[in-house]
Amino acid sequence: MNALAQPPPRDADLSEHELLRRTLRARVYEVARETALEAAPLLSARLGQRVLLKREDQQPVFSFKLRGAYNRMAALDGAQRARGVIAASAGNHAQGVALAAARLGIHAVIVMPVTAPQVKVEAVRRLGGAQVEVVLAGDSYSDAQAAAAQLQRERGYTFVHPFDDPAVIAGQATVGMEILRQHPGPLHAIFVPVGGGGLLAGIAGYVKALRPEVKVIGVQTVDSDAMARSLDAGEPVSLPEVGLFSDGTAVKRVGDLTFALCQRYVDSLLRVDTDALCAAIRDVFQDTRCVPEPAGALALAGLKQYVAAHGASEYPMVAVVSGANLNFDRLRFVAERAEVGEQREAVFAVTIPEERGSFRRFCAALDQRSITEFNYRIGSASEAHIFVGVQTTHREERQTLIDAFRAHGFGVLDLTDDELAKLHLRHMIGGRSPLARDERLYRFEFPERPGALTRFLGHMHPDWNISLFHYRNHGADYGRILVGIQVPPDERALFQAFLDTLGYPHRDESGNPAYRLLLRE
Repeated sequence: MNALAQPPPRDADLSEHELLRRTLRARVYEVARETALEAAPLLSARLGQRVLLKREDQQPVFSFKLRGAYNRMAALDGAQRARGVIAASAGNHAQGVALAAARLGIHAVIVMPVTAPQVKVEAVRRLGGAQVEVVLAGDSYSDAQAAAAQLQRERGYTFVHPFDDPAVIAGQATVGMEILRQHPGPLHAIFVPVGGGGLLAGIAGYVKALRPEVKVIGVQTVDSDAMARSLDAGEPVSLPEVGLFSDGTAVKRVGDLTFALCQRYVDSLLRVDTDALCAAIRDVFQDTRCVPEPAGALALAGLKQYVAAHGASEYPMVAVVSGANLNFDRLRFVAERAEVGEQREAVFAVTIPEERGSFRRFCAALDQRSITEFNYRIGSASEAHIFVGVQTTHREERQTLIDAFRAHGFGVLDLTDDELAKLHLRHMIGGRSPLARDERLYRFEFPERPGALTRFLGHMHPDWNISLFHYRNHGADYGRILVGIQVPPDERALFQAFLDTLGYPHRDESGNPAYRLLLRE
């Protein structure tokens, strides 16, 4: 058994008394700050439940991980500091170790998975400076941990564990200490994101020692639920694979000590999917103008799921916003999936007859609802297959739309929960078509308001067939659509007159080389 796989020593069992003592003596405030516990008024009003956010994104490294890392490293003796330390991390713990190394003058080797967001890798190098050496290895935290174990054996470093260490857990427990101090009144529950379990174990142990009536609930993603599975099994279990969207909680195996503490103190664990997580990211942004990373919004996603299942409480609920180290290029994915996660968008594949008037009957079935996405390419002489997103107000509205499509004689397939369709197929609709004869391709802009797309379709001449259509609502003031229209050569002048009277800015893209390469026969 290697040094990293050994269970914590028996004297590190962390009884309630011992955890309280270690938490009260933690040296986190030499480098960390007490973060705000603030209201989320917009979300509270929508849920009918008072929601408080514990803003760990306000730490110097934009994550709670600094607390445990510094508390562990500050306790090293002179010989351990001279040898240096090694850590394995998906990013946030690495930043905490890097900043602690720079402040304490300790050399640190930090092993990060190659999947770690670049923003975190760059932050580690910046925070640690000359004190830190970064090594990239493996696809998950567990892979990085194995590489760190090998380096530890070779070089004799002290390992700074991201979660399964008494000093680290006590450092993270100061989050719970602050919550109880900042809100001394009644609380219904505290929701905590879970990866390896250090934050959850620390908060739960501290809160249950002082306020046992307050529920402590952990939240994991459905594809990285090692703690939930371990609690179900009664012992730590290892996952063969983990999802990487919530990279801060992508842990294949929880700690032995964190498992024991969570088993003893945690009330329950919830699992949430990617869409719910994206919706929670948006919720945090709308109330705080902070954009949390996926793991940072996990607790809030779980809180919303809990309220939906159990109803509101007269007492506040707290969600720990654990971090905000988000890669900028993930924002597009988050924005796209947040509507579905909030149940404000339903996605369908609808089959309509390939004949004049079908598009108008299709729009009539929508009954003035806003279209969020519309993808179509002519492919059959008899049927048109449309990928469409529709703005909804609640999940039950999906069935209302399905019934409306079927009442008009359209075939419909609900894709709202289909991961393949939402992630890939929506971007692959189209291609060349031998039926797209005399096709002219135009880009249009129109004011983005309810019914604008329907009105655009209503202005189309009934003798010109639409052979291609793409629209996606990007939240801008103006909508942008791409339309292929079949116009015989002898009707080009009439078509130009139509464009002149349409009133929408437009551009002829029929000669675009990419269009001719990818979409024209």
